[in-house]
Amino acid sequence: MQVVKTKIFEYGDEEINYLKSVDRLLGEIIDRMGKIESIVIPDIFQALVYAIIGQQISTKATRTIWAKLMEKSSGITPEAIAALQVDDIHHCGMSANKAKYIKELADLVLRKEIDLEALRELPDKELIKRLSSLKGISVRSAELLLMNCFERKNVLCYGDIAIRRGLMKLYSLNELPKEQFVVYKNRYSPYASVASLYLWKLSYE
Repeated sequence: MQVVKTKIFEYGDEEINYLKSVDRLLGEIIDRMGKIESIVIPDIFQALVYAIIGQQISTKATRTIWAKLMEKSSGITPEAIAALQVDDIHHCGMSANKAKYIKELADLVLRKEIDLEALRELPDKELIKRLSSLKGISVRSAELLLMNCFERKNVLCYGDIAIRRGLMKLYSLNELPKEQFVVYKNRYSPYASVASLYLWKLSYE
């Protein structure tokens, strides 16, 4: 059975020093938490399948379904998924719609109606637009894929409740209008993705 290759999101002193220079409160969190290791799935097809499975369910449930799909197929590749029936995918524990979306994605790739590797060349906004046009991929999922697959450095996802909760906790806010959220994203730019890692962790403390 194919093994899914993962890596750690890469960042270092340049990103850390910049964020600490523009935001004292975030800097204190960075110093307290130290380096955060966040998993990246570099293979675009695998990352998309994982994102579709994970929509609106827990991380634990996502991993369980993912493992069952790995067992059912000979690997998470377009060829292996296309060889399955939608019911085979559905019986791994996901909804019928998600199973259909995953099957359709594999078929799109095999018919060469989408070139996944070409997506790597797109700027952030165009990449989000292209990913979120795929069935089963929301704008939130597309933005998170920029980090969790493409390793883009300037992502702060308003649609992610943990990010918003982390910001509200950091700045002792009772509410967070989108306009204020954009102010923070601009402050962290061009390394908002690294800020996201700390805000996520902070939100669960």
